[in-house]
Amino acid sequence: MADTVIQATNLAKAYRLGVANNSFPTLRDALASGARRILQRKADGGRRNSGEDQFWALRDVSFEVRAGEVLAVIGPNGAGKSTVLKILAQIVEPTSGRATIRGRLGALLEVGTGFHAELTGRENIYLNGAILGMRRAEIRSKLDEIVDFSGVEPFLDTPVKRYSSGMYLRLAFAVAAHVEPDILVVDEVLAVGDAAFQKKCIGKVGQIAHTGRTVIFVSHQLSVVQKLCNRAILIGDGTIKADGPTAKVIETYLRTITDQAAQDLATRALRSGRGRVRLTAIEIEGDGGVPTSGQRMRFRFRAAGDQSLVDCSFTIYDEFGDAVTSFDSAEHSDGELVGDSFVCEFRPCLLRPGRYRINAALTSREGALEDHVEGAATFDVRPGILGGRLVNAEPGYGSMTMPHHWTRGRGLGYR
Repeated sequence: MADTVIQATNLAKAYRLGVANNSFPTLRDALASGARRILQRKADGGRRNSGEDQFWALRDVSFEVRAGEVLAVIGPNGAGKSTVLKILAQIVEPTSGRATIRGRLGALLEVGTGFHAELTGRENIYLNGAILGMRRAEIRSKLDEIVDFSGVEPFLDTPVKRYSSGMYLRLAFAVAAHVEPDILVVDEVLAVGDAAFQKKCIGKVGQIAHTGRTVIFVSHQLSVVQKLCNRAILIGDGTIKADGPTAKVIETYLRTITDQAAQDLATRALRSGRGRVRLTAIEIEGDGGVPTSGQRMRFRFRAAGDQSLVDCSFTIYDEFGDAVTSFDSAEHSDGELVGDSFVCEFRPCLLRPGRYRINAALTSREGALEDHVEGAATFDVRPGILGGRLVNAEPGYGSMTMPHHWTRGRGLGYR
């Protein structure tokens, strides 16, 4: 079609497991690789590589994007979302298939992509702008606007190797957003910034979308996706699971998360960490069995392995994927934890009625991740009484409540 700006056809990408991705191998690398192949051939009796040492990040992914569309790409971690964007930005080449891009594409995929650590912020604006296709005069005319948006003016002539990750991010996004690309691609990297910067970036993406330019946006924040995007693609296990209006695709994704959480946690394959200690079950209950606003609520995490080696943490998310709050046994516990499980108790539950999910993790005392499961469990909170008031689910009123008392007076007074 004439107004199609991105055409992805049968994209597939395979990575070799246990092999570094080296685009410029040395002679030593080549010799080592050859010796490794000979040893592997002897070990398996001379059989050919069956392909089992390959990981397919993408398989047969096809879609098109029209000019002016604001497209969300959603799905769990490891689904293949970032791989799609890297192919579109020509950072990696597909194993098979092709992607055709019509127009100038600006991409913000990783913190500091296209930056040189030894150069100053000012020099990197010119370098990164040139990589994204801007002429020097164009960069010069927008320099003040880029610097003002990034908020790094006091450090503009400091080498970026001395920047924090947040400063890197602000400057990188400022350049990518002001390059005025025909297509802007933004990955989940925005989650690195603080809340104020995230809000600023989301506002900028919305402005760009309203100018009629094309935006491809990857995020786990489904509330933002629903607000910004008119279409969404759900990717899972390297393939497209759904493609259509944002609300319907989000509904499909949430149903997938709920179904996944219903699986036996002990045998769940989608997880990360060293695995010396692993989560096996999560029990969530309130007084009377069902979690209720204003009543006591308890989370119990069972694990296999030596639990004295690890701490337990979890984050509660609302149904749109926005983090509500998080808890860590390393920070809030009554002395040494003993027993066959980790228990976290709320007195009372301050969550408003609705559906929630949790990500849970076990971390060693040295800080190494032992086990992490996304969507480890889902639970519903029903209406209850808190501070003598009925707690209802009010759209747009947030996910939490708290006991409170109103008075009339001239100022604040605490007794």
